[in-house]
This record gives sequence, C-alpha cells and structure tokens, in this order.
Amino acid sequence: MIIGLTGGMGCGKSTAARLFLQFGWLVADCDQIVRHLLDSNTDVRDAIRRRHPGVLNPDASVNRPALAALVFDNDSERLWLEALLHPLVRQRWRALVNTSPNADWIVEVPLLFEGNLQKEFDFTVTVAASSATQIARLEKRGVPPALARQRISKQLPISAKIELSDHVLTNDGSRAALLAQVEHLSSQLKPRSPFL
Repeated sequence: MIIGLTGGMGCGKSTAARLFLQFGWLVADCDQIVRHLLDSNTDVRDAIRRRHPGVLNPDASVNRPALAALVFDNDSERLWLEALLHPLVRQRWRALVNTSPNADWIVEVPLLFEGNLQKEFDFTVTVAASSATQIARLEKRGVPPALARQRISKQLPISAKIELSDHVLTNDGSRAALLAQVEHLSSQLKPRSPFL
C-alpha cells in the first residue's frame, strides 16, 4: 500500500510521517529528496546556476534559503523550479518504493494536490492545522510571520486539501494526540500490521 501524505507548511507532515514508522510503514520524504537533488545532482545545480547564479555559495553549492526567497517572491520562478525538480523527485520516490515493493509506504508530498498526484497513491492523507498554529510553528523555526503567511499562500489552502483527501489528521494539539490518530488510521488501513 502506498499512502500520499500532505499538508500545509507548519502542519506537522514530517512529524506524522515519523509516527507512521512506529506502526511498520516505510517513509519517503520528498522534501529530503529535494535537498539531496540540490546538494548532489550536478544537472540540477547547473540549471540553477545558469538561471540564478546569485543563489550559489562560493563552493558552488545551492544556497537554499536564497533560492527559497527568490522563488517564493516570483511565481514564474517557483513554477520553473518545480518543473525542474518535481519529475526527478517523483522518479526518486518511485525508485525508493520499488526497493521494497511488498512494504507499506508513506510518501510525504507537500504539493500532492497542487501537482495532481493523488492517482499515484492508494489513499491520500492530509495533516491539517489552524493558520495560527502553522504561523506559530514556522515562527519557532525562525520564519517571520509575514514571510510565513506569504509562503503558506503559495500552497493550496488546507480546507481544499481536506476536501480532496481520503483521510485527515488534525494536528493542533499534542504529539500524543497526533500519535493516537496515526495509530487509529494505521490500524484501519493496515489491520494485518504486527505492530498493533
């Protein structure tokens, strides 16, 4: 079984994905794949260097905060970067899933619905949180509230993701509350799990 896990910035997708590990799921993290591509894929770095030489560090690595600031400020540049990265990300998570085809997988995809990828998965799950919670969590990570609002606005609203999802995990409370929801959903989706 392959589950597509999504949600907005600061909603707790990565926390939920880590909790699924406790119930026997394997996890492919698309944000982690993007970081690896930016750090290690010479074709990606060369394409970025040609288009935006100012976002490279002196050692020719990609300055991710500078790149993020640039693309969140300019929709056409954001779409260009997504067109560059997303096919490679999809190829990589599919390859990961194929390494253990009989396992049950959580694929954490921030832009799952924005990329119209729901047909890639057996089920979709949205991790949802209130706007206030999102802003507070992002602020704890050092993102100023105005910038957090700007970046959240570039994604599909949580209400739309909830509407499109097969299942929803609400994450405005404690980690324990989220864990209980993950355990319940895992038992529904994967009742044969020896971990339950």
